[in-house]
Amino acid sequence: MNLNLQGKVVIVTGGSKGIGYGIVTALVEEGAIPFIIGRNQATVLQAVKNIEEKGAKVSYAFAELTDPEQCTAAIEKAVTEFGRIDGLVNNAGVNDSIGLESGSYDGFVESLKRNVVHYYHMAHLVLPYLKKSKGAIVNIGSKTSFTGQGGTSGYAAANGARNALTREWAVELLPFSIRVNAVIVAECYTPLYDRWIKTFDNPEEKLASITKNIPLENRMTTAQEIADAVSFLLSERSSHTTGQLLFVDGGYTHLDRSL
Repeated sequence: MNLNLQGKVVIVTGGSKGIGYGIVTALVEEGAIPFIIGRNQATVLQAVKNIEEKGAKVSYAFAELTDPEQCTAAIEKAVTEFGRIDGLVNNAGVNDSIGLESGSYDGFVESLKRNVVHYYHMAHLVLPYLKKSKGAIVNIGSKTSFTGQGGTSGYAAANGARNALTREWAVELLPFSIRVNAVIVAECYTPLYDRWIKTFDNPEEKLASITKNIPLENRMTTAQEIADAVSFLLSERSSHTTGQLLFVDGGYTHLDRSL
């Protein structure tokens, strides 16, 4: 299916690795121009090199997303280069294990800054340009806001806020024909997930205990599957879809895991 994303400029936070890189790659395949924003310079530059070697167009800015001034500078760079913004994918975040018992007030607040405050700030910064292009926003969320996980109050709260903001922005931006949706992720195997699995004494056994509870095919969701859903929601093929939380999770969140 041609999603008609050719030449569309799409901001992707955390777009140099994991799910973010999968989204960037999918956008390139659709002819869009991803603009990666990330803080790890080596990783960002490698991602850009990989894409440019395929003959595709891509650009980037370095930014620590918890720093509003760096976020502003990144968006200004994108606008200077392309003169337009057609989409925003709020993807960057980290399950930082700030729990109720093990965490602290300051740790909890910092977790919110790492995981949801920049979602708001990035949307605020790109809004004037999305009004002109009648673009779209896609927020990446997590099952933790629905199922809980334990030991990760900050991340779970941030993801609950991502869901609420998706609906709030969808309402607020109706007059401008800007659509806002979210893709909710459960178990997706990324480099970060791989590092977490390897913290266990028996990583293979731990991974098997997780995948057996994923109803559809007892396997992890791939970054490509997340990316395909994001591309669709950014495109005019989903032109009457807004305020939705789309679960791309093999049925993990809602289906009976004993199946």
